Amino acid sequence: MIEEPSHPSHDEPGSDAGQGLWQACVEQLAQELPELQFNTWIKPLVAQVEPDLSKVTLFVANRFKLDWIRAQYAGRISAILEGLYGQSIPLELALAQRESVVRKYIPPQPAAQPEPAAAPESAPAAAEENGSGPFRSRLNPALTFDSLVEGTANRMARSAAMHVAASPGHLYNPLFIYGGVGLGKTHLVHAVGNKLLADKPDAKVLYIHAEQFVSDVVKAYQRRTFDDFKARYHSLDLLLIDDVQFFANKDRTQEEFFNAFEALLAKKSHIVMTSDTYPKGLANIHERLVSRFDSGLTVAIEPPELEMRVAILINKARAENADMPEEVAFFVAKNVRSNVRELEGALRKILAYSRFNQKEVSIQLAREALRDLLSIQNRQISVENIQKTVADYYKIKVADMYSKKRPASIARPRQIAMYLAKELTQKSLPEIGELFGGRDHTTVLHAVRKIAGERQQLTELNQQLHVLEQTLKG
Repeated sequence: MIEEPSHPSHDEPGSDAGQGLWQACVEQLAQELPELQFNTWIKPLVAQVEPDLSKVTLFVANRFKLDWIRAQYAGRISAILEGLYGQSIPLELALAQRESVVRKYIPPQPAAQPEPAAAPESAPAAAEENGSGPFRSRLNPALTFDSLVEGTANRMARSAAMHVAASPGHLYNPLFIYGGVGLGKTHLVHAVGNKLLADKPDAKVLYIHAEQFVSDVVKAYQRRTFDDFKARYHSLDLLLIDDVQFFANKDRTQEEFFNAFEALLAKKSHIVMTSDTYPKGLANIHERLVSRFDSGLTVAIEPPELEMRVAILINKARAENADMPEEVAFFVAKNVRSNVRELEGALRKILAYSRFNQKEVSIQLAREALRDLLSIQNRQISVENIQKTVADYYKIKVADMYSKKRPASIARPRQIAMYLAKELTQKSLPEIGELFGGRDHTTVLHAVRKIAGERQQLTELNQQLHVLEQTLKG
């Protein structure tokens, strides 16, 4: 049962030993968890430890966080406390009492020049063009490493991109970044260009979408100006090119890009590319070009995890000079999971609804503003639909989802379906367990933790989950 006591005092007798125990637990969690997860979920906790160490109560800021910590971290916290103390210590979670604050509503005003925290994937035409002469960079100056929210989903790609920006022409050449729509690939390539120009203002940097490269090839054909075309592309210090999958079935474009690619590598210029799939997954691209794409470093950007989505929302709201309460950010992030672009759209709807109705941003207001989105989600994604989709994907019977069979060929897809049910629906663990043949909620929790952990380690599993999620979301 969840109680709602007031904030604890740490001045009781014996509290020093108790707080020492809790601090040791926190330090161990800091070593185990990614920094973003630790800072979001564990660091804000306030612990009250009984003087005789008979109970530990953790005070949590809001009910959403309480439910999440109970499901994801309470078991591990209990295990660490037991290991440190030598015997089991009861653990309780409680809502921290808030101070009553009455505020007069002041409609948030949009900033004069908001700085976006992530990139729209298709905005080269609107980007400010830097540089001079024929080598206008076409970079958007707002898309920098500082304005990009970092998380597990993009950490490796961001690190590689920063290395390229600091030492172009050396390691990771070419750098090939792939991932789904709206995940921040464009932001990352702009950030590379902006960083290099900040360090070397005279560098010849060009950001371009693959469709524009195709158009430039066509114009060179029509006007017989291939010498000018080559003079422009072959003399660059850094070429940033988006969505190279658009080269499919365009033989002359692929030939010209191959020539530019070879010329740039020969003069130790750097090439950074993005695509919606990894190099060997590209269709109708010449093999010699695919082998060049795959010759440097290939990194993926994944859909942002919950904590990263929350951070993105709060940062974007701040850029709009608006207030986004943490619990509202968690509510939105839990319901909008696919990509940064959809998060941006949800945020714009909420802020517009808030301004139009002159109401403060709250969970209820967010629910009203996003009712169409939420109703579509609820209508499309159900546990039954997840079970059928996963069963079809792994070629097992839907009935195996409810059965007691335990061979790996069945148990594994069943765990994946449980994980997706927890991620993509609002069902509780006991409700999910009931829909999987009356299983206990601890079985579901084990499956969720297992698949979530392995997703971070196994590229093949992560790719399978990505396909399943995209299929379920339509």
